[in-house]
Amino acid sequence: MQAVHEEYWTLDEVAERLKVNRRTVNRWIEDGSLSAIRFGAPPRGAIRITESDLQEFIQQRRSSRD
Repeated sequence: MQAVHEEYWTLDEVAERLKVNRRTVNRWIEDGSLSAIRFGAPPRGAIRITESDLQEFIQQRRSSRD
């Protein structure tokens, strides 16, 4: 099996990319809308979002222009 390189983003980086507040990103994670990975034990473990999960999240919210 070949390893796949995946980009990981912090909450602050995702918030900046989407032009929203960090708390909004946190809320999306808490309600299950946005998948995240926690490295380390809560509450201090680092939370990261993969590029593929972020792209899936964006695609799910894309409005159609039909």
